[in-house]
Amino acid sequence: MSVQTGIERFMDSPPAWVSKCRIGLLCNPASVNRDFTHTRKLIHQKFPEQLTALYSPQHGFFAEKQDNMIESGDMVDPELHIPVFSLYGNDRIPTRAMFDEIDLLIIDLQDVGTRVYTFIYTMSYCLESAKKYNKRVIILDRPNPINGNTIEGNLLKPDCVSFVGRYPIPMRHGLTIGELGLLFNEYFNIGCQLDIIPMKHWNRAMFFQDTGLPWVPPSPNLPTPISAMVYPGQVLWEGTNISEGRGTAKPFEMLGAPFMDPVKIEQSLEGNCLSGAFLRPAAFEPTSNKWAGQFCRGFQIHVTDPKLFLPFRLALHLLRSIFLLHKNQFAWNPPPYEYEFERLPIDLILGDKEVRKQIENLESPQKIEKSWDRALTEFKSICSRFYLYD
Repeated sequence: MSVQTGIERFMDSPPAWVSKCRIGLLCNPASVNRDFTHTRKLIHQKFPEQLTALYSPQHGFFAEKQDNMIESGDMVDPELHIPVFSLYGNDRIPTRAMFDEIDLLIIDLQDVGTRVYTFIYTMSYCLESAKKYNKRVIILDRPNPINGNTIEGNLLKPDCVSFVGRYPIPMRHGLTIGELGLLFNEYFNIGCQLDIIPMKHWNRAMFFQDTGLPWVPPSPNLPTPISAMVYPGQVLWEGTNISEGRGTAKPFEMLGAPFMDPVKIEQSLEGNCLSGAFLRPAAFEPTSNKWAGQFCRGFQIHVTDPKLFLPFRLALHLLRSIFLLHKNQFAWNPPPYEYEFERLPIDLILGDKEVRKQIENLESPQKIEKSWDRALTEFKSICSRFYLYD
């Protein structure tokens, strides 16, 4: 049975009080129902003249901006002729003027289950502004595309807080965007007036391919559910001079650089880091971004069993091997990264500068992972209070 998303359930039975509200909507092109009708059109049809403002996250209202720190400006929706306020431009936190247009903010965003994805922090800033300016919020829930059971990685440390990590959660958090909203609002004490419209027929074991829903890329370089599946590990390369496949037909599924030796790297991998995946040696020339127009050697990650595949574990092993074998050519990228101009991007992405130091010291990835066990157990215990689904 296909999953029914929050927007579909909201359309079937909206709370009665919504009919008295001026409505704002935080959305992007992935905010659609199963028939590909956009949420803003559905709300406009259901509540004529009540939708008064739209808000867009990183990559723009049309998800047209390819890279990080490429801002989008405010605009007017060409169909509904209402303002669209960019929350990845001059402001990343909604201002009073932006919220003066509305009584209720509806959030309908497709998250990808990874700590560094900025959409969830745009949501958190919206919750804070809603509290500050006395507005109500409804989150229309959507699936975590990489399932709601598996968690991976270290918890974010306070000295690595940034726009790619505001709260102490692991890289792969195992929550839906509605559950994250509850966690941020209640456990981390934002305290706004928040309602969640949960999904129907979703369960925590589901990957996006199991939902029966159409995949619309939430951002330009996550074109398929597979790219979302590898993203929690492959995003690490954004903090290095290794290409994460931007500028190819398989962003985040590819990794490489002109100096990489795939044979030696694969031979150096240890343990069970390749469970559920196959590393296929590959060559590519990115058309943009790192190493544009240059011949790169590396790998394409083929996910053979999503239930066994641990993308962050694989990336940690690859990172150590590349550092070991190509120390003279490998480099950590310098700032800036997501509006941080002093701290290393890799520290912000990893969420703990000690992890970078452990890699530089060639510590065993198994030992590094083991040190996170207690914190992950505690995190899962906390999160279970906010689970909306079995």
